[in-house]
Amino acid sequence: MPFVISDANLPAILTAGPMTDEEFTAFCAEHPDLNFEMTAEGELIVMAPTHFWTGASNSDIAVQLGSWGRKDGRGVVCDSSTGFVLPNGARRSPDASWTLKSRVKSLSGGKRHGFLHLCPEFVIELRSHSDRLKTIRKKMIEYLGQGAQLGWLIDPSTKTVEIYRPDSAVERLQGSEQIEGEGPVAGFVLDLTYVWDPLAE
Repeated sequence: MPFVISDANLPAILTAGPMTDEEFTAFCAEHPDLNFEMTAEGELIVMAPTHFWTGASNSDIAVQLGSWGRKDGRGVVCDSSTGFVLPNGARRSPDASWTLKSRVKSLSGGKRHGFLHLCPEFVIELRSHSDRLKTIRKKMIEYLGQGAQLGWLIDPSTKTVEIYRPDSAVERLQGSEQIEGEGPVAGFVLDLTYVWDPLAE
């Protein structure tokens, strides 16, 4: 299914039919310079590769969460290239995530090596310059509805963190230097210094 979309028109939403994991993998392989997600309604979301600033900020988040996750030992940390198939059928790739090892181990062997058909307990989305806030907020609400216990929407442009919890109003923190985990990731502390500014000394 080859196509050409100008970077100026990304992210874009296309109409697509249902795909199996194998079909989705093959489709993504046909377009290695683009990133894809799919909504529960079957709409294909096409995104450009991450720009430098967002990539550097997201790398710092992944390193911090990964380091904590290794020491904590209860879960598995994944980066932004990891795809999950949520219970509603949506295909999502949170910028960082944490999933209990016990949930992964409960899957049969073959299902552990493809896209995991579950929603992580903890998800982080980092807003890039091209992300529409309304769209990314809708995604955070979807994560909660599909089983996430905690979500952070981090917006470096305003130095704001929105905290999403099941059955609770969204909490917004402005200009914080760090944010403390709770619930599934209690004990994790994210230092926001290099998330806000990757060039900070």
